[in-house]
Amino acid sequence: MSVQRRNTAGSVLLTVISLGIVLIVLSPIVWSLAVSFKTEGTPIKTAFDWFKPPYTLGNYPYIFFKSSVPTWFMNSVIISAVSTFLCVFFSALAAYPLAKMDFIGKNQFYFYFLMGLMVPTEATIVPLFITANSLYMIDNYAGMILPIIAGSMNLIIMTSFFRSIPKELIEVAQIDGAKNPTIFFRIVLPLSRTVLVTVSIFAFIGSWNNYLWPLLCAMGDRMFTLPVGIPTLMNTYTADYVVPSTANMVASIPAIIVFFIFERQITQGIALTGIKE
Repeated sequence: MSVQRRNTAGSVLLTVISLGIVLIVLSPIVWSLAVSFKTEGTPIKTAFDWFKPPYTLGNYPYIFFKSSVPTWFMNSVIISAVSTFLCVFFSALAAYPLAKMDFIGKNQFYFYFLMGLMVPTEATIVPLFITANSLYMIDNYAGMILPIIAGSMNLIIMTSFFRSIPKELIEVAQIDGAKNPTIFFRIVLPLSRTVLVTVSIFAFIGSWNNYLWPLLCAMGDRMFTLPVGIPTLMNTYTADYVVPSTANMVASIPAIIVFFIFERQITQGIALTGIKE
């Protein structure tokens, strides 16, 4: 009986802690949503004043029709979509030989990519900018997209998954005369839909929220993405929190849609990142 009571008490405690964490995580989103419906210039004396009337929907037409947010939104969509496709495609191409082919230096290559996880992005920004500038890729889509399509984490996730595919399937295909490109596109990829969706989600969200490189690569607001452009609203359009908060809510719509559509895949992907070799 005492064991059952302890289990019940532990379950209640875990529920309370989980709810507390959820409230902490959601509080900035709820606050930003409430601010987006406030009228600009409303006097605020306490934090609770943000949630009190009056409310208005006029901030959203302003964002869509009288600001640069639609341009930044399209830049973010194009960059995120193209970079996600290229990231998944090239990560899969690189992961297949590391997982299923034998060649000299295979383990060294894999160790090199593992070492890439230890290098912070900020440490590569200066040489990356110099290289992109030399190749005339500053302030254009090529410069925004190409440097972010190579990621060690995505490659390692795919390599780990490809190694779990039975060797017998590939050996049977080789006996039938199938070459590596045929095996890759007709056997490995169809069996890897889970990991492909997982990496796509991670790559899209990472690209959508990327701030540092687009900030350095974009020389004018014509090439700004949403994370880069939204902070400029504070100085360009208003000194209030209303317009930036409204733009933040617009910017979060794609990420929210992706989460609700691929919630199960995201959960599986988090578990997949810990897959054993």
